Parts: sequence; structure tokens; C-alpha cells
Amino acid sequence: MTSHTLQTLRKAIEHERRLFGRFVPLPDAPAASMPNRDLFGNAVDPSEDPSRPPSERITALIPDTPPYDDLKALNTLQEVEAFAANNVLIELDEMRENPVFGVGDPEADLVVIGEAPGRDEDKEGEPFVGRSGQLLDKIMEAINFKREDIYITNIMKSRPPRNRDPEADEVEAHIPILYKQIALIQPKIMLCVGKVAANTVLDRRSSLSSLRGKEHDFYGIPVMATYHPAALLRNPNWKRPTWEDVQLLRTRYDELTAD
Repeated sequence: MTSHTLQTLRKAIEHERRLFGRFVPLPDAPAASMPNRDLFGNAVDPSEDPSRPPSERITALIPDTPPYDDLKALNTLQEVEAFAANNVLIELDEMRENPVFGVGDPEADLVVIGEAPGRDEDKEGEPFVGRSGQLLDKIMEAINFKREDIYITNIMKSRPPRNRDPEADEVEAHIPILYKQIALIQPKIMLCVGKVAANTVLDRRSSLSSLRGKEHDFYGIPVMATYHPAALLRNPNWKRPTWEDVQLLRTRYDELTAD
């Protein structure tokens, strides 16, 4: 390299330093050139990649096998509801009177998740109706939410007989529908009502008392847990802790949605 070339290079570097300081910026690399790999070069599961938005991480939980590959490609809640209505994924889907998909604001910042439909829900095709639904509405109204302001759904879209807990294979078959609902709605926070719903969403085996009163994470979305309204009808002494839970929920909701 000649002295003239070195001189020219030094001048160029000095010019860049005067503009940007000691560290000369490098051009931004396109996003596609940044592979999702860990420090050891192994590909990262998209659902476990915190650099991705929650909707992408949750969509990655949906199987790529039929018929869920079709579900994964859907773009609206209406399409997902049609998928739930038109596909027999488990025996319960053949036994139901109506599929129970979800109700409320499709762009809600708060999603409430229960376990499974009951008799009234199966009859009407809407989650949380009857006495437990009326109580849920009162609980939400107490923290200034109307039913139409939030989105309400269940893990299961078909009623288990005699309102028993859903079996593991039944949950496995239906939970991809819930994943797609959450990915499309993109809520700021979620509330699981009941031990089964909370443990299923969070993939835990915990008591409800250990899940309450704290914030959990679901692939980038905060989650809180409290008692199911049906349990409150049987055990009124749980209304006070439920009130504490939803007050905490409202406070966190306001923090997450503040502009």
C-alpha cells in the first residue's frame, strides 16, 4: 500500500470520526441475515425466541400437521371459528350441541380463559352464560370492564360430559385453536379462571393458591389466575381473594395499556 493511499485512508477515517465519534457505524444488516440461533449455532425454537413478537411465538406452538396446518394459516377469528365448527378433532366434537368458540372484542387487550363449556354454554354456543357467566360479568364490571370490551373463551370448544375435567388428549386436540385465537387477538394481558385453565395455559401442575397473586408469562404475554366463577357460586368465601386478584389485574392492565 503506497503512502498516498494510506494518507487518503487516514483522511477518510478522520472524517468519519468527526461525524460519528470513535465508533464508525456499520450498515444495518437485513433482518433475514440474522439467523435465530443460540451461542452454539443451534437453531432456536421460534416459540422460545424472545426476539420474536408473542403472536409469532404462539403461532409456532401450532402443529404443522393436518388439519392444524390449515389452522396455522388462517388470518381472522371468523375463519378460526369456522375451523372449530367444521372439524371433528375428538369424540366430544361429535357429541356437542354447539361448538363454543369465543365472544367479545376481537382486538381486546384482555382475554379471559376458562376450562371448558358447561351445559348452558353447549346449548347457546357462547362461553360463560348462565349463573357463572352472570357472575363473571359482575366481576368484570367491578373493575370497569364490560363484556364487549374483553374477549372470553375456553381451552375446550366442546363440552365434556357431566362437566368433567377434559382429558389430556382432548386438551391437546383443542388447544391449538386457543393458540390461534390468542395470536390473532394479540392481548396485552390474560386472565385464567380456575386451576385447570391456569395450569393448562402455563403448563404447570400447581395449586391455584400458588398461581394466584402473581404475574406469569405466556410467550411474552402476562398471565394472571383466579377462581372460576362456578367455584365462587359453591364457595362464597373465595369471593374476597378473587376481588383482590382482579384488582391486581386491573392495575397491571392499566400499566400495560397506558399511552
